[in-house]
Amino acid sequence: MRSMRPVLEIKNVRKEYGDVVAVGGVSFSVGRNEIVALLGPNGAGKTTLINMALAVLAPTSGTIMIEGHDVEKERRTALSRTNFATVYAQLPGNLTVRQNLYIFGLIYDVPELSKRIEEVMTEFDLVKFADTKAGLLSSGEQTRLSLGKAMLNEPRLLLLDEPTASLDPSTARTVRELIRDYGKKDGAAILWTSHNMFEVEAVCDRVLFLSKGTILLEGDPKKLPQEHGVPNLEELFIKVAREPLSVTVE
Repeated sequence: MRSMRPVLEIKNVRKEYGDVVAVGGVSFSVGRNEIVALLGPNGAGKTTLINMALAVLAPTSGTIMIEGHDVEKERRTALSRTNFATVYAQLPGNLTVRQNLYIFGLIYDVPELSKRIEEVMTEFDLVKFADTKAGLLSSGEQTRLSLGKAMLNEPRLLLLDEPTASLDPSTARTVRELIRDYGKKDGAAILWTSHNMFEVEAVCDRVLFLSKGTILLEGDPKKLPQEHGVPNLEELFIKVAREPLSVTVE
């Protein structure tokens, strides 16, 4: 049954740019009520994978399914179940907070849009900025707006690329709690990239270590470091980044 399938299924996905292999035959899934971290050094292929899941990039080969819908063949249906937030794509700076949420709410065909906008602004502490242009917000406020946009349509699949990178520790903790709570309700799934290993341990159910477009390790972020002889996830990240060929999958 479609309802029993993982929310996100990536099967043998490969992305090439001429002779350069950005992603090489990657396969994994993200189940319902699961938060999975995609970890790796810059250039490992994390953002490329997220962009392919969003149909921004087309894979050279392989398939990506969202709730059983092929992203390439059923793009509109698949993406209607998805949303994302990234520090690399700011929202239109000449629109106010409320206008940004309204425009994206129309794009995602959000029911009872005015009510949902008020809910999102309250959740992300944006009410006082409702009529402020996004370009005038601080980097942390812009990040909160981007996350609010990402949850506006209550997506089944939430893709997050460094979502708390610009937030102070207090706000980052609040946002992590919101994201964690969201990932545990209504069968949602979250794929999350981060360089903050404390954050990953606090929030994620599973981690995938990516190096040079290939998944090297997979497991529980609280147990995986000890399984590979290091004290914590940060040390494991460094080990994978510096000596990927010496790290073997158990």
